[in-house]
This record gives sequence, C-alpha cells and structure tokens, in this order.
Amino acid sequence: MTEQLKREPGRPTMKAVAQEAGVSTATVSYVLSGRAGGGPGVSEATVQRVRDAVERLGYRPNASARAVRTGRTGLIHLSLHMLSDPWSLAVAAAVNEAANEHGLTTMILADGDWYTALNAQRADVAYIDGLGGDRADAERKLSELVESGQRLVVFDERLEPNGFDVIRSDAIPGSRLAVEHLLERHTDIACLTTRTAYASTGESRYTVYRDALRQRGLPVREDRVAFFEDTQASAFTAAIELLSGYDRPTAIYATTDFAAIAVVNAAHRLGLRVPDAVSVIGVGNTPDARLVEPALSTVGPPDFYRKQARIIVDRALGRPARDDHGELHVFDWSLVVRESTAG
Repeated sequence: MTEQLKREPGRPTMKAVAQEAGVSTATVSYVLSGRAGGGPGVSEATVQRVRDAVERLGYRPNASARAVRTGRTGLIHLSLHMLSDPWSLAVAAAVNEAANEHGLTTMILADGDWYTALNAQRADVAYIDGLGGDRADAERKLSELVESGQRLVVFDERLEPNGFDVIRSDAIPGSRLAVEHLLERHTDIACLTTRTAYASTGESRYTVYRDALRQRGLPVREDRVAFFEDTQASAFTAAIELLSGYDRPTAIYATTDFAAIAVVNAAHRLGLRVPDAVSVIGVGNTPDARLVEPALSTVGPPDFYRKQARIIVDRALGRPARDDHGELHVFDWSLVVRESTAG
C-alpha cells in the first residue's frame, strides 16, 4: 500500500495517512493535533503508527484546512516598529523561541501595516508595537479586528485594554534613572535622541534629560544634543559628531540601546576608551547591551522579553485573559549598571 500511495500524484492527504496507518481520519487528526496520548481509546502503539505513516508519506498539514477545521492558523503575527533595533530583534527572538515549543510559526510584518495584513491573513494572535501617529484611526482598526474575532496584544504606554491585551512599560521613569545615574559623576552630559522626542510637547525621553539638567542648575547646550533616525548608521554618525573635537562631553545619554551601542562603536573608532574618556548609557535593557564591549549600562524592565513572549503565546494558544475586556500587563523599569559607566 505504501508504494502505491507514494506513486499517486499530488500532496499526501490525511486520508492517505489514515489508510497507511490502518486507522480513521479522525484518529489521525487527533494525533496530529498534539494532544497527549492521541485521545480516548487510542493506544500509544496506534499513535506511533500514525506518526510513522506521516514520516513515510512526507505528509504536511494544510494550514488553510486546519484553520477552517479548528479555527486556528498556527501563526503569530508580529508588527514591529524598527526591525534593526535590538529591542525589536529581542522581541522577535523571544516570541519565536516560545512559539516553537508549541509548534506555532512566527511571521514578522515588515511594513508595519498590521490592519491590512490581518484582514488578508488571520493569525492566532497579533502583536502590535505601538499605534503610530493617528491613534484614533488605529484604535478604530483595533476595534474592528476584535469584533471580527482576531486576538491582539498591543504594546503601548497609554492604551487601555478593550477586547485585547495591553503591555505597558513606561520608559519615562526609567529614563530618569539613566540620566540621574550619569549625574552622579558628570556635569557635562550630551544626549543622543530623535527629533520627535526633542519636539515633544509632553514628557519624552529627551525632556527627561533636559529637565534633569535644569534641576541641577546645569546648562542645556544645543551642541550637546544630536539626532538620529531609525537606522544604526545615523546613530553612529550623530555619535561621531558628539565625540569629535577637543571639547567633548564626558558622558552621553542615548534614548535607545541601539543608539548607545552606536556611541560605544563611535568611541572605539575615534580611539576613545569607554568609560574612561566618555561614559555611555542606553534605554531598553536589550540583550545586545550585554554583548557590546564594554557591556552597556541601561535601563529597562527585568526579564521583559521572555515574560512578554509568554503572554503573546498564551493568547495564541487560546488561554484567556483574566478579564473579558482584556488584560493590562505592567512592567516597571530598573537601572542596570555595567562597565560603560563604571570607573
């Protein structure tokens, strides 16, 4: 029978697996669902027979058919703001590791258009990193997706749960810890930030720096502020600008870890020792902060990436939130002092 089935054209079907194993298609479906023991009345020997048949025939479940049958796609969609940022890379790596334990597939939405992508292809859960500029429109789209049955986990510092989970990790208190840590030893501190944070009318990672200096009676010098875009190259160029010349700052506060890592690399390029010539601190507590030489001091929520990944995967598996309206998960920040500010 095996050779005959192998010669049949087309992709092997669940029916073919059932015939090969000498069981019903219902038994095959139950075994392939991953449920322990294969189901009531199904022996371990039968389970092994089905698995052997799957292996011999090269059977692969059809994702579309599975979605129709079970209501699940086996997919986790990640909409990440900046793919080259160590923060985004750490989120993706942690979720992918947790998802693999349950046979789930992680897909990254490179263009950030989560609304269009989720209307085109459903996911067991979608993780959305921030809502962008038009928050009212984004919240409307979230409501539409929830009404259609799409599970969502949204990372946002202001949003409240509304049929979806919200992960909140307020960077402002942590950013204050970073600046205050530098102020313990330095009075000439530069800031590497984004123009958006600089122009903010509310609190931002830049205004934390500005206000902390003013509270200490220190000047906020224009030549001590440099801007980067969403690329490591722009952060490196801005860091070179801050560190070139004789009159350079003794410390730099960078508003992301990837910008702080760029400062360390720029210092190396200019022959400056960190932290002897310049101390550096970042924001985010990303895994990459531990890998740079010297290791980067930073601020961020402890063990954030693993814990966040568990929340996302739990929702993908259909594990409910404690509240029908969704759950708010709050992660507080702390200071992590490493070699880049030691000395």
